[in-house]
Amino acid sequence: MATAEELQTLVLTTLERESCIPNSKDLKTVNGDALDQLSLLGVLNSLKSKEMVDYEAIDVEIWTLTEEGQQVAKQGSHEARVFEAIPAGEEGMPISELQSILGDAAKVGQGKAFKNKWISKKGGNLVRATDSIVDQTQKDLVEIEKNSTHNDAKLLNELKKRKLVDKQKRTSYKVTKGPEFSLEVKKEATDITYEMLQSGEWKTANFKKYNFEAAGVPPPSGHLHPLMKVRQEFREIFFEMGFEEMPTNCFAESSFWNFDALFQPQQHPARDAHDTFFLKDPATTDRFPRDLMEKVKATHENGGETGSTGYNCTWTEEDAGKLLLRTHTTAVSSFMLYNLAEKAKKEGVFRPAKYFSIDRVFRNESVDATHLAEFHQIEGVIADRNLTLGDLIGFMDIFFKKMGMEKIRFKPTYNPYTEPSMEIFSYHEGLKKWVEIGNSGLFRPEMLGPLGLPPDVRVIGYGLGLERPTMIKYGISNIRDLLGHKVNIAMIKEYPVCRLDKKMGKELVGISSNDDEE
Repeated sequence: MATAEELQTLVLTTLERESCIPNSKDLKTVNGDALDQLSLLGVLNSLKSKEMVDYEAIDVEIWTLTEEGQQVAKQGSHEARVFEAIPAGEEGMPISELQSILGDAAKVGQGKAFKNKWISKKGGNLVRATDSIVDQTQKDLVEIEKNSTHNDAKLLNELKKRKLVDKQKRTSYKVTKGPEFSLEVKKEATDITYEMLQSGEWKTANFKKYNFEAAGVPPPSGHLHPLMKVRQEFREIFFEMGFEEMPTNCFAESSFWNFDALFQPQQHPARDAHDTFFLKDPATTDRFPRDLMEKVKATHENGGETGSTGYNCTWTEEDAGKLLLRTHTTAVSSFMLYNLAEKAKKEGVFRPAKYFSIDRVFRNESVDATHLAEFHQIEGVIADRNLTLGDLIGFMDIFFKKMGMEKIRFKPTYNPYTEPSMEIFSYHEGLKKWVEIGNSGLFRPEMLGPLGLPPDVRVIGYGLGLERPTMIKYGISNIRDLLGHKVNIAMIKEYPVCRLDKKMGKELVGISSNDDEE
C-alpha cells in the first residue's frame, strides 16, 4: 500500500501534467496497483486544507460476487453440479448418495435442476433428463465479475435472492488544481512556540487553518451504574409525591439509633454478631441525647409513659453504645422523627412530614446469587395526625401504581417496631401467582412516644430492596455481577437509562422484600 507521501506526490505530479484527474479510480501506483480510495481521501483532504487541490466525490453502485458467488463462478452452479454428479443412463443415483457427495449444494441444486428439467425421478433414484446442459448461472457470474456495472436488473435481482451477488457503493474522486497549487507541500505550523516568539518567525510562518466544523475527540466521561439509574427513577416517584430525602451518608451507626430507638429488644437475635457487623475501632459511642436515652430505657424495661408493659428486661447503655454498620436505613428515620419532634416543641406547632431514603445497608449473611452482605434499601415514612391503616394501604396503592403495579394485596405480619404490620404482594402475570414485594406498617407508640411526637401523631412506613428491581430491569441473573468485585466495567458503560414504565412495573412484581425484614 502506498504511503501518504507517495499518494501526495502522485496526485500533484498527475495534476501538473494533465491539469485534472477525471476519476481517481484510474490512478495507479508505481507498481501498477489500484489506489485505496479511503487512503486517497485523507491525502486529498490534507491538500485541500492548504488550498492546493479541490475535489468532488463520484459515487457509483457496482455489483460484486459474494463468497458463494465466487465459488459458483469457479466450480459451476449448484444445479449444474447436481447434473454432473448424476451418472448418465437409466440407473441414476439415490438421493442419499447425492447428498453425501455434494452436501448442502445437493439440497439447493435439486430444486433448480428439476425446474430446468435437467433431472427427473425414476424408481426412487435421480436420473438425467437431458444429455447436456448449459450452465448459464456460472456464465452470468463470470460476466458480472468482469463487468461490475452489469445492467440486467431482472437477472441481478434473481442472483441476489440466491445470495450470489451483492450491490456495493464505490466512491472515487474528480481532482482539480487549487489556488495554491504547487508541487512542493509546505510544512504548516500548528502552534506558536517560544522560539517563534523570540525570533519573530511567527510573523511570516504559514499556520495550519483551524477546522471549526470538526467534531473532535469526545472527552472521556463517567457512567452511571445501573443501580444508580434505577435509584433515580424511584427518587423521581418520591419527589413527585412530595417527599423530602433524608441524609443517609453515614454508614456507621450506634446500636441505639439502629435498634433501641426502634423499640427492638436488646435480646433480639438480629443484634447478634451473626447478623450484624460490629466495629472494632472505635467500638462504642455515647453520642446520643441523654434525655431520649432515659425515655427509651424506661420504655424497654417497663413501657415508660406509653402505657405499654415494655419487655420487662434490663436495658444497658453498654449495648446501646456499640457501633455497627447500619442494618437498615430506618435508623436514619428514627433520628429524623426525633428532630421533627424537637422542631415541633421549639415552634409550638407540629408540621406533617414525608421522608424517604435510598441507600446502602449491611447484613452479616452468606453471599449467593441473590444475596449480598451489603445492598440498598428503599424506605419511605409519613408522619401526620390520626393516620390509620387505611392511609397506609391507600398510599401503597398509589405508589406501586406509579411503578405499573395494578394488582396489590396485603398480609398481616410481625415487625418489632410497627403494629399493625403488613407484607405487600402483587400479582405476577408471568408466574400467575401473588409474590411478596415489600414490607410496611405503622410505627408503634413505644417507638414514637420517647421521640417526643404528639400523642395523636402516627407514622406509616414501608421498604423494599433496590438490587432486585435493577436485576429484573437489566436481565441480570446473579447479583454479584451487579455489585462487587466481579462487576464488568464495560457493562456499566453499555446499559441504557432506566424507565419504570407499565411493562417494567409488571416485571418488578418478582421482587422479594427479604432484604428489609428483621
